[in-house]
Amino acid sequence: MTQGTKIAWDDTVLPFQLDNVDMRGRVARLDGVLEGILKQHDYPPQVEALVAEMALLTALIGQTIKLRWKLSLQVQSKGAVRMIATDYYGPEKDGEPARIRAYASYDADRLTDAAPFEQIGEGYFAIMIDQGKGMTPYQGITPLAGGSLSACAESYFAQSEQLPTRFSLSFGKSSGPDEPEHWRAGGIMLQHMPKASPLAASGEGTGDVLKADDLVEGDEAENWNRVNILLGTVEDLELIGPSVPPTDLLLRLFHEEQPRVYDAQPVRFGCTCSEDRVRQSLSIYSARDIEKMTTDDGRVTADCQFCGAHYDLDPESVGFEAKA
Repeated sequence: MTQGTKIAWDDTVLPFQLDNVDMRGRVARLDGVLEGILKQHDYPPQVEALVAEMALLTALIGQTIKLRWKLSLQVQSKGAVRMIATDYYGPEKDGEPARIRAYASYDADRLTDAAPFEQIGEGYFAIMIDQGKGMTPYQGITPLAGGSLSACAESYFAQSEQLPTRFSLSFGKSSGPDEPEHWRAGGIMLQHMPKASPLAASGEGTGDVLKADDLVEGDEAENWNRVNILLGTVEDLELIGPSVPPTDLLLRLFHEEQPRVYDAQPVRFGCTCSEDRVRQSLSIYSARDIEKMTTDDGRVTADCQFCGAHYDLDPESVGFEAKA
């Protein structure tokens, strides 16, 4: 298989439910999407891994938002990796692909040889949903803890949504006999739809931040633990390799729980930047402010942090005093 050969389930998110237990989930594969995101920047390996994990989480979580909505994930920290930002744009119409973009901001001289998550310091993990004009955006945050970005996302769902949630992710550079090295990522998101637990209602649990196990009791807890044990048997090659379709993987893992799958959502790398948006962002500045931004060549320039697009503008055409 060459790099140009696309597997049927590449760059898709497959929603499913387990009929015999009150659970739902998604299986995601990001291949061309992840290549599109990472080739825009020359990130060090630790930063690449964090962006890959964040993009995969964004695809798994974003599949549930409605048409034309926007879901954003963001990490803000005091560590070497100061920020990771991702956006998931819901399809314009049913059947069309969703779009994902991502970037990271970091201090190269503070990076170490430690694990990727160790490059992130104290801070928070946030999920934001923008439903469009006239609607108040939703935002929920949780502390950065647990040893991975997926653990932070699990804590967010337990704390803010009271939904027991588990992620199993695999991502990294892959190569074969006839293909160059390139990024692949795959993952499963599993959620239990619970009756509100007394622990969830009181905010009590095993620690300061609620965890998934704090939200289930009795038979629900038994089912949740069993399905999590099954999920723990998934292998990296089953998540990112070319041989196991997501439907076959779900049957292998959860055949007794009777998985039911729905239409897969295609996803693509995509950015919403444009010259009009750049002009709009500069419209708040006065002519004096614009003069300070003007280069020695007499131009105002801007670069998109997500896709690397470069904009070169006439300073007399931007700013709120430009047409005065």
